[in-house]
Amino acid sequence: MSKIQVIYWTQTGNTEAMAQAIAKGITASGKEAEVLEVSQASLDVLKEASVFALGCPAMGAEVLEENEMEPFVEEVAKFASGKNIALFGSYGWGDGEWMRDWEARMKEAGANLIGGAGLICNEAPDDALLAQCVELGKQIAAK
Repeated sequence: MSKIQVIYWTQTGNTEAMAQAIAKGITASGKEAEVLEVSQASLDVLKEASVFALGCPAMGAEVLEENEMEPFVEEVAKFASGKNIALFGSYGWGDGEWMRDWEARMKEAGANLIGGAGLICNEAPDDALLAQCVELGKQIAAK
């Protein structure tokens, strides 16, 4: 059985907590999850995968983290067509523009967004948001 990768970048730990909860949903559905910081992730593995999750908080003027996550996402967009991808992340300001921009990029690249949109959280995820993450993990496992 191949592992479903949940790849993220985090600064404060909020997006990491979301990644761990998504992984719980994947494993609760009988699949194996692999949670990786983006610096440990392999584009070659994702090229072979049909489904995976990417997480990043809003940074600066509502953009993806620029040193690691943005270059990674730029490469993923080159082979995203036909892939089932879940997006998630936290934010501390703004209105979620970074996620809407990210969703548009992945859709333009031909990806199928699991759940139709990214899952976002203002600040630290509470129990209700973590439950949504578990549910997203179950949706990911069903793909």
